[in-house]
Amino acid sequence: MVQDKVIRIGGGSAFLVDSALAVPQLLRGGRLDYLIFDYLAEASMGLLGRYQAMDPKGGYGTDFLTVHVGPHLAEIARQGVKVIANAGGLNPSGLVAALETMIREQGLALRVACVDGDDVRSQVEALRSAGIRDMFTGASLPQKPIISANAYLGAFPIAAALGLGADIVVTGRVVDSALALGPLIHEFGWAAGDYDRLAAGTLAGHLLECGAQVTGGTFTDWREVPRWEDIGFPIGECHADGSLVITKPEGSGGLVSVGTVAEQLLYEVSDPADYIVTDVRCDFSGVKLVQAGADRVRVSGARGNAPTDSYKLCITYDDGWRAIAYQPLIGEEATAKAERQAAALFARAGALLRARGLGDFTATSAVVIGAERSFGAHAQPGGGREVILKLVADHPQKLGADLFAREQWMAVSGMSPGTSINLATQVSPVTGLFLCLLAKRALNPRLTLGGHARELADAPGVAAPPARPAAAPPAAPPAGAVTVELVRLAFVRSGDKGRLFNVAVIARRPEYLPWLRAALDPAVVGEWYRHLRPAGPPRVDRYEVPGFHALNLVVHDALEGGINASTQLDPAAKGMGQMLLRLPVRVPAELAAQLAPR
Repeated sequence: MVQDKVIRIGGGSAFLVDSALAVPQLLRGGRLDYLIFDYLAEASMGLLGRYQAMDPKGGYGTDFLTVHVGPHLAEIARQGVKVIANAGGLNPSGLVAALETMIREQGLALRVACVDGDDVRSQVEALRSAGIRDMFTGASLPQKPIISANAYLGAFPIAAALGLGADIVVTGRVVDSALALGPLIHEFGWAAGDYDRLAAGTLAGHLLECGAQVTGGTFTDWREVPRWEDIGFPIGECHADGSLVITKPEGSGGLVSVGTVAEQLLYEVSDPADYIVTDVRCDFSGVKLVQAGADRVRVSGARGNAPTDSYKLCITYDDGWRAIAYQPLIGEEATAKAERQAAALFARAGALLRARGLGDFTATSAVVIGAERSFGAHAQPGGGREVILKLVADHPQKLGADLFAREQWMAVSGMSPGTSINLATQVSPVTGLFLCLLAKRALNPRLTLGGHARELADAPGVAAPPARPAAAPPAAPPAGAVTVELVRLAFVRSGDKGRLFNVAVIARRPEYLPWLRAALDPAVVGEWYRHLRPAGPPRVDRYEVPGFHALNLVVHDALEGGINASTQLDPAAKGMGQMLLRLPVRVPAELAAQLAPR
């Protein structure tokens, strides 16, 4: 009976170069039906595009062959585990060809399907002429060389490949969560209009796609997570009604708790009540999380609405050259010395540029690592006597970046005492990121299996957004209130998305939520992150997540350039939530007395 069937899906990688230990661990103790691999963060597309420019036969995730799947093909075949991966990147057919050769050489009989059609580089000039605009900034696509242009395809082509008997499905750019949703559509017979189940399957994929982030990795209460050295990678036990249990291999390290799952659930999410993917608009605001045993969390309550009529489109382009240098400075007043040194080095290199008629740098940045500059006004007082000065200089021409990379060496003998030998210097191209929408009618996904290709249209979708629930009013400050730090009341996790980042704040207990809501006024949060945006405090949107007592804060225009081009110390926004942990929250005195120290 379909309703009694449980499909076990293991999450084998979260990015291009994730752990080599995950797959053997999952094969050893997972009892899996499927293994999924997510390779394609937005930053990966530009990187793979540059690889393909150097070698037209490349452009895919080579670790799929050499680390994650290739060495384990025989065991995967023996156990009958099916594999789904977006490792194809910009050249999924190239990866399929290399994989099929490997399968033949090992004497195996695995059928490999290719899902592509997402690459729209041939359409970019037409789209540019049509006036496409960035979905975050509203800017036009720059007149610069294009590296990659890929639409986020959905899960139904993956399901179709499995229905035709594929053992391994290699895709190009698909929605990350589609790697799990595709198998669930296939196994449970979900249709394009089963919006609640499609949302639930999307949630399963979202929880599994980032590997160990849901099993204790990057968890707020990191001291409670045992054995990072053997952290368990996640397993989703998925049911036909859309509910699932998140767990991990028995005996592995790590932790699966309501806290770890809640943090991952809101990771890189903007509006939890309208999380948009190709196949469905998801409402995660009412999701329930229940601890169902040791390292077992039951997840239920996702709801769905009709999908939109467009794909998300990710375009990367050449945006000049960047020099990066890391200079150790040791001694008294190291921070002040580093800041003076940075200004002097940029001035010296600027003089060299003018002497050669090359024009000025397009951007310069100096980050004093060890001085807590990432915390802005909330940095702890004092400065270290050991810091590392990170210097970044961007220029339209490689020669301009090269000039800075060479000139910065003179600081060793000509500037601050205690300047040691440079830890690393590099000159590399800068990749710009442009995110927009593409009408679904503009392309059709393609499925190839056994040499036969067919086009598969995605559901057309609708343009109208669903209605939003009303937000709860903030609580009034209690009489006799005292101040505690936010970390004593909540779990926190952050992540990037283009030029913005989100910070999920999950109440440790439901009764803490009103006090968190009162403290986390959007204007207050914007001021907290003021140092990230020279033009003034960033705009902050706040979303309610009543199902598991959380707030989601979306901070706009605070990651200049996005993950590919940002000069900040933390372009992936992994530490933005950490910056919020000491934000003061007013609570009743009796509650403060009960809180555990953190």
